Amino acid sequence: MAAAETDRDVPSALCSEFLNFSAKDTAAKWLQVSNLPKEVYQHLACYVPKIYCLGPNLNPQNEDLLAPLLLQSPLEWYLCGEEPSVGLAKLEQNNQPSQLCGHVFKVGEPTYSCRECAADPTCVLCMQCFLGSVHKEHRYRMTTSGGGGFCDCGDTEAWKKGPYCQKHEPNISDSSQKIRFFLGGGVCFMIAFHYCMLVYWEKCNLLILFSRARGDTYYCMLFNDEVHTYEQVIYTLQKAVNCTQKEAVSFATTVDRDGRKSVRFGDFQFCEQAKSRNTSRQTKPLRVQVMHSSVVAHQCFALKALTWLGQIIRYSVSNLVFPAGARNVYHQLFMSSLLMDTKYKKLFAIQFAKNYERLQNDYVKDDHDREFSVTDLSVQMFTVPSLARMLITEENLMTTIIRTFMDHLRHRDLQGRFQFERYTAQQAFKFRRVQSLIGDFKYVLISRPTEWTDQLREKYLESFDAFLELLKCMQGMDPVVRQVGQHIEMEPEWEAAFTLQMKLTHIISMMQEWCASDERVLIEAYKKCLSALTHCHSGFTDGEQPITLSMCGHSVDTIRYCVSQEKVSIHLPVSRLLAGLHALLSKTEVSELSPPMLIEHPLRCLVLCAQVHAGMWRRNGFSLVNQIYYYHNVKCRVEMFDKDLSMLQAGASMMDPNHFLMIMLSRFELYHIFSSDVVQQNNTLIEEMLHLVIMIVGERYTAGVGQVECSDEIRREIVHQLCIRPMAHSELVKALPENENKETGMERVIDSVASFKKPGVTGRGLYKLRPECAKMFNLYFHHYSRADHASVKTDFHVFVVVLPPPVLPRFSPLFASLVNILQCDVLLGILGAVLQWAMEPSGGHWSESMLQRVRLCLGDSENLHKLDLSLIYRAQSRGGEHRKRNTLTVRDKDKAERKRKAEMARLRREKIMAQMSEMQRHFINENKELFQQSLEELDPSTSSTLEHRYTCIPSENVTDQT
Repeated sequence: MAAAETDRDVPSALCSEFLNFSAKDTAAKWLQVSNLPKEVYQHLACYVPKIYCLGPNLNPQNEDLLAPLLLQSPLEWYLCGEEPSVGLAKLEQNNQPSQLCGHVFKVGEPTYSCRECAADPTCVLCMQCFLGSVHKEHRYRMTTSGGGGFCDCGDTEAWKKGPYCQKHEPNISDSSQKIRFFLGGGVCFMIAFHYCMLVYWEKCNLLILFSRARGDTYYCMLFNDEVHTYEQVIYTLQKAVNCTQKEAVSFATTVDRDGRKSVRFGDFQFCEQAKSRNTSRQTKPLRVQVMHSSVVAHQCFALKALTWLGQIIRYSVSNLVFPAGARNVYHQLFMSSLLMDTKYKKLFAIQFAKNYERLQNDYVKDDHDREFSVTDLSVQMFTVPSLARMLITEENLMTTIIRTFMDHLRHRDLQGRFQFERYTAQQAFKFRRVQSLIGDFKYVLISRPTEWTDQLREKYLESFDAFLELLKCMQGMDPVVRQVGQHIEMEPEWEAAFTLQMKLTHIISMMQEWCASDERVLIEAYKKCLSALTHCHSGFTDGEQPITLSMCGHSVDTIRYCVSQEKVSIHLPVSRLLAGLHALLSKTEVSELSPPMLIEHPLRCLVLCAQVHAGMWRRNGFSLVNQIYYYHNVKCRVEMFDKDLSMLQAGASMMDPNHFLMIMLSRFELYHIFSSDVVQQNNTLIEEMLHLVIMIVGERYTAGVGQVECSDEIRREIVHQLCIRPMAHSELVKALPENENKETGMERVIDSVASFKKPGVTGRGLYKLRPECAKMFNLYFHHYSRADHASVKTDFHVFVVVLPPPVLPRFSPLFASLVNILQCDVLLGILGAVLQWAMEPSGGHWSESMLQRVRLCLGDSENLHKLDLSLIYRAQSRGGEHRKRNTLTVRDKDKAERKRKAEMARLRREKIMAQMSEMQRHFINENKELFQQSLEELDPSTSSTLEHRYTCIPSENVTDQT
């Protein structure tokens, strides 16, 4: 074979033409486009069918003997230009270890990531490189690989320091230059790639035109579809091809390992008959295809050719092990060749981004796992900061990923929101697969830019618009309505929406961090988010009656809305994104806003939680309970509960505090209680409302809201977790939120707030709170669940009774006006009403928890002067009497209960004795002759004694007898 003349960059063309391969192309077009020698294909088309797939048994031993001689040897001569053994020996002799390790991980193989030096969690080392690096002395994470990735040793962008192990330290000899020359000069690489892609093409029957060497024989080929179980495959095979169970098990095992297996060989009708029998009433049919033997022959050789390419590359690059299966071989070959060189990795990434939408569409339609798809290679490119920036600016990658994701979620309600309630099984399967796109988006965002260009700003803000479109489809999805009268009949779907929320949690946080790194981007993103929220709730007053609330000499216009009667949703990502951006604007002027619109929906969500805690939504079943649980759970609360609280703080800081509190009372449905003489009330809702006031004013440990650092927030979280009980390291980590790098930041601050008690013989090591940190304790810590709160009050009663409220950090300037809430007329009216209830003789319209919250709000000296001190003291005394009365009541109840039980025991004993006496009387009456004879036979003393005993029994019959 003569070498083809070409001036094209072979690997560049390879990247482009591989990813642009389309079913519309024909064999002739491929030959024309690739400008490759036709005699190579003619040689393959002639000899492959003569060597491969000549009978029912695929891959017999004679194939391994003939293929190297007639197929691989000519390609090696073509490549080396001389005797292959001589040329390859020369290449191997001059081989130098590459600066990039590139070791491909097998499934279950250990991987190591340095928690101090890795650029992101995807940067890992193989065991050999890790043991030879500086990272073994650092804090590191060891995991097991799922297969498919490779060692990042030698990649300077993957490590903040220590990018090389001892083996891969830079040297004078540059082996990558030899690899590039090797790839560029070897046209046979492109021949092999084109050939392998062609034969695996869906319409590859065109190859039959080249095959005149045999008659028309076919294979009935069974493919692995990742859907059916072993049992289903075995049962269907036995019925379809009349095989034994042992043969069916062998077929199923091979299909699971290699991806396909021939189950019949013969003419077309014979194979088609087996395919037609592939039916099942319980599941859809197996994936079966009748294939011409020539096509199967070429595909078998293509797999061998890919493996051969890997063996050739191994002469210049080490660490190559190929598993079975064509897809895996493709992946391994890409990672060990193209992705190991910076230049060609960039070219491959560009073509990957250009064809991203089509590749993802193919993957979603496919039935194989992601590890077998070319889309799984995204992590190898998108996590490289320089490549990611280039793809964002030049290929608009971020926007492409978001829009591709949204194109697959077209099931919407009339308002354009995602609707998962009536998902079919196929749609649910599709939804699970498209979640991988969120992972790709995370890879792109994982490294924040340190310098911004105008082009990067433009493309990022364009992608921010697309991201807002995604969040708008989530805003208000899965609304709930309070069930009254009858319990809900069927639990509604809620898991899918929360799955999407959890997948996007880190994405939202990372988008905010990108915005925070550039002031111009932050301001523009804030305006865009505000506009999106306005669009979502432009008609938030439509159909809702406007009303005017008046209290303590103040009035405010709002709407009539009852959470307990109207639709309300727990999903508000646009509002929460705006809340996060608002906290970042501490040093920037804020544009004109509408505070009532900002607080409306987060307030509704918090009121919903309060009403659920008050037992008002019991008939809505467990679906709502689960939503409330995850709303406060550590996995979701950062971008749900915490952001709702931040939005209320932002809105309240821009409103008259009296107006804010009146609106809050209205949404809690408590306005009529504090503005009139209504007697009926819900103490739990009042407690929740007062708790929310305390959180709005007291929760200042969010950077931007209070003058604190991130470490202060983490330190406070740890203190309050250890106030519940001493915890082990793993337990404490689970209670803290993780960032996108799976870090909690605990190690930086744990020693300052806790001491570690080493484990004993059977115990485990525990962190215990340092005594001097007890002053940071806050009974109304906003992340405490009800169980946590109860545990603290029980186990750490000294904190509750003795310690005063902690000293709080100052608000940032943007939130400084929040302190006015504690001194406004409406709050004083609320506190005065609670104190007045506490003095009433009946004492039935208040609770101890309610009074505790009032005391905390009265901690401000101004409030003490504004309220009647005698009222406060009398209420506090009343509270003490209430507690004492409760204690006495409990004691009296215990005493009465003991007396009642003693009386019941006495009556029970008397009843048993009476029953025994009755049985004795009955026995004597039935046997009075025998009884008299027995008395006569006894001696006089014993007789008189027994006679006396029985005559003492109060029975008329016995008395008459004596």
